[in-house]
Amino acid sequence: MKLFIYTVIFLAVVIIGYSATVLNFDDLLIGDSGTAVLVIVGSLCLIILMGILLTSRSIAEKHNS
Repeated sequence: MKLFIYTVIFLAVVIIGYSATVLNFDDLLIGDSGTAVLVIVGSLCLIILMGILLTSRSIAEKHNS
């Protein structure tokens, strides 16, 4: 499960990197740039959720020991 979580985090970082290349800072929320902003925000939320999942799993392992 840990490998899956780290893979998802890595893919989210790759997607953030790609979406950052699409950004147009003159019209940040219009067209493809707006889509890229939404994808970046969604990927950041995914990274935070995976971090919470990793933390909760480690706490559960310590609790069950």
